[in-house]
Amino acid sequence: MTDTTSMKHQTPLTSGDFTAADEPFALFAAWLDEAIKSEPNDPNAMALATVDPDGLPDVRMVLMKGFDAEGFVFYSHIASQKGRELAANPKAALLFHWKSLRRQVRIRGNVTPVTDAEADTYFATRPKQAQIGAWASKQSEALESRFAFEQAIAKVAAKHIIGEVPRPPGWSGWRITPSRIEFWHDRPFRLHDRIEFRRDAACQKWSKTRMYP
Repeated sequence: MTDTTSMKHQTPLTSGDFTAADEPFALFAAWLDEAIKSEPNDPNAMALATVDPDGLPDVRMVLMKGFDAEGFVFYSHIASQKGRELAANPKAALLFHWKSLRRQVRIRGNVTPVTDAEADTYFATRPKQAQIGAWASKQSEALESRFAFEQAIAKVAAKHIIGEVPRPPGWSGWRITPSRIEFWHDRPFRLHDRIEFRRDAACQKWSKTRMYP
């Protein structure tokens, strides 16, 4: 798994030649690398779209914490709204929008939980205050007051003054394995470049189609 703080790519591709790419992950790594240099905040931020039991779409911003040829990973509470929706319907869509570069990447695919080992490893890298917050938050549940949340944080902090904070049992991550990845780059007069990579299974090769903007 590749962390967003140390993205590496073997085939540098610029905006002038990205349509020649024959594989999406190296292209995504190149675009993300450029976004890390140009975006003022959170270049790894992505919109995550799921659906509720009634089929109503639901979207929110999350942070991608790694990606490789197996997919794109993020972490959260299993009992959160997104966690419940992914458990009921393990499919999702992602959108990266890098305004400074006038680019976006759309991703669609199946979702699977990460392993406990992966979740433990990532949780151990989080700042201690974020680890404490993960224990104190009952994500997506009603909160009676900000003071109640601060009290919960204080109780967890007091319990873990010394030593490491373990990963909460209800906190983990998901991996979106893409079947569609679309790269979009702004051009003057709406003559944008738009390339879609598609595959029906993770074991298959990608097909590439240039799309009308």
